[in-house]
Parts: sequence; C-alpha cells; structure tokens
Amino acid sequence: MVIANTQTKLKRPEPQQQSLSKVVNTLQTKLGTHLTMIQSALTATEFRLNQTMIENINKYEMLTKAIESRLNQTMIEIENRLISKIEEIIPEIPAKAEWAQYGVTVAGGTERGNATNQLGTPRGLFVDDDQTIVIADSSNNRIVQWKVDDTNGQIVAGGNGHGTRLDQMKYPVDVLIDKETDSLIICDQDNRRVVRWSRRNDTKQGEILIGNIDCYGLAIDDQKHLFVSDYDKDEVKRYQIGDKNGTLVAGGNGEGNGLNQLKEPTYIFVDQQQTLYVSDRGNHRVMKWNKGATEGIVIAGGQGSGSALTQLNWPQGLFVDTLGTVYVTNYMNDRVVRWPKGAEQGTVILGGNGNGKRANQFDGPIGLAFDRHGNLYISDSSNNRVQRFSIQ
Repeated sequence: MVIANTQTKLKRPEPQQQSLSKVVNTLQTKLGTHLTMIQSALTATEFRLNQTMIENINKYEMLTKAIESRLNQTMIEIENRLISKIEEIIPEIPAKAEWAQYGVTVAGGTERGNATNQLGTPRGLFVDDDQTIVIADSSNNRIVQWKVDDTNGQIVAGGNGHGTRLDQMKYPVDVLIDKETDSLIICDQDNRRVVRWSRRNDTKQGEILIGNIDCYGLAIDDQKHLFVSDYDKDEVKRYQIGDKNGTLVAGGNGEGNGLNQLKEPTYIFVDQQQTLYVSDRGNHRVMKWNKGATEGIVIAGGQGSGSALTQLNWPQGLFVDTLGTVYVTNYMNDRVVRWPKGAEQGTVILGGNGNGKRANQFDGPIGLAFDRHGNLYISDSSNNRVQRFSIQ
C-alpha cells in the first residue's frame, strides 16, 4: 500500500511574475538612487543659495559702509567749505589787534606801468582763501591776480586796451570772487556796467550782468545777492544774479546828508545778517543800513572832512568784523582807521605818517581787505602797489 505525501509542493513562480518582481526591484533601486541624487542636489542648491545670500549681504554691507563713508566725507567737505567761507568773509580779529607798521609790497611797487610786475592806480581788491590777491588795476583797464610770493602778476580779465568790447574794460574800480560760479564780478566803471568773467584759463571775454549803472563798490552775501553802489544816483541796490533791475536798499533819495540819503557812495560791505555798510564819501562818513531800513545810521565820521580822530576824509575801502568794528581807508588823510562799535572817534592803525612812499606811508589808500589770518591788505593807489600788514 502506497501512502500519499501529504505536504503540498511549492510551485515555482511563473515567468511573468518573476519579470514583474525584477521590475519592481529595479524601480525601487533607481528611485532610491534618484532620491539620493535629488537630496544631494537640493543640499548643494541650498548651500549655493545660502552662499549667494551671504555674499550679497556682505556686498550690501560693504556698499552701505562705502555710501556712509562718502556721505560723511561729503558732509565734512561741506562743513569745511562753510567754515572757510565764514572765515573768509569775516575773520576773527581781536578787539585790540595790532599790525606791523611797515608794510610789505606784495604786488606792484615799481613805477606805474602795464608790465606784469607793475600796477596802474590799483583800487578795489579781493583776497582769496589761499592769499591770492585779485586787484582792479584801474588805469591799465584790467584785473590782475598775484599769488603768494609772486614777483609778477597774471592778467585774469581785460588787458586788451581801453574799450567797450566784452574783452575790454574802461577803468575797473572793484572786483570780487563768486565762489559758487568760480568767476570774477567786476565794476567796469567807465563802461557803466557790471561784468562777470569766468576764472577758467580759456576765458576770452566777460558777460554783462548789469548795464547803465555808475557802479563803484561791490559786495556779495551768503545768499548770493549782489550789492552794487551807484555813485551818480547816490544809492545802493541789491540784485539776484541775472536780475537787471534790483531792489533799492540804501539812499535813492537824491544827493544829501540826511539819514535817508547818500552822497557819492563808494565801497560797501555786507555782513551775514544782510546789514549794509557804505563808505559815504561825499559826506565823509560810514553809514549802516539794517536790512529793510528806510534810513541809515552814522557809525563813523559825519563831522565834516578833516584829520581829527572824529573825522574822515574821503572814506573808501571798508570792512566790518564780527564785533561790529569798522576798518576804513581814509583817502585824503593817507591812513587806515579802526572805529569800534558805538565809539565817538576812531584810532589810526596804519599810516598817518604823511603822504609818501615809505613802507609806513600811503599815497591815496583805497582798497582794503583781510585774509583769513587777519593780515591787512591795502591798495596804495598813487604808489601803484598793494601792501600787506601782518597781524601781530
């Protein structure tokens, strides 16, 4: 008797099932590989993104620091320019300052002539921050510039003969530097005009700012208003650059000695409050006109012409310091006078030693200017020179 095997034999998978299993295994393997690759790629991308962000942040920080540094530098430059401007306009001069009594010739000083080392009746002058002197060389119909220690000047406007062309002048009597436009503003007196010349080396001629005016003195304030005295109309007007008409700020009431009048006003000065000071030559006094005032105040002279300390005699070049002290050239008395605020008389600080050519004498002093150190410059017109007197 044959006993049957009770265990059921396992069947071998069909070929189709084996193929499906391999496919699944292969897919799983490939999927795992791809997932690993994707994970690696994501990790690398994240790293690159982080690296890029870090680089951008670093660049931003560097740019920000550069901008801040430049802004700080710009602010310092602006502050320095403002300080320089204030020092240039009104240097600090001690109330009891003294100057060397013997001047040093810094321009001209030889006989009158038109060579580059000569001057011809110098009048108004302007001293720049670097002590460069710009001079209205009147009889030579030109503006000349003398740098420190130069033995020869440089013609910077005019010098092309006596005439009406824009490259010519007729007896210029005052000049100033407009720092904003880097140009010269000039009273071209006998042409009855105020002209502007660029300080660029290639400048060949000027342009007319104001015409039909018997100009004499010029001043410019920190708001870029131009003040011009008119010695024929006995008035001073304020102009915006480019404005042909101007606004009356002093005089304009006919020739006279009233407080609302002027007589042959010459050189002028304007302080930071737009207070105007006028050398009222024909009245032998210096007048102060507050902004918006309809009449002035006599602050020096006004006692007739003479040589007493209470008197002036043809006042010309003018400067007023931060204390309100007036410095003025006294043309006919050949001296420079200091007149403290509120004082009844002045003090002779330079000259007053008779008319002459010695280093402690003048012959018709006209222009007056200070440099930022407080040194005093005088155009000694009939001696055809500019003298510098060092502050002590």
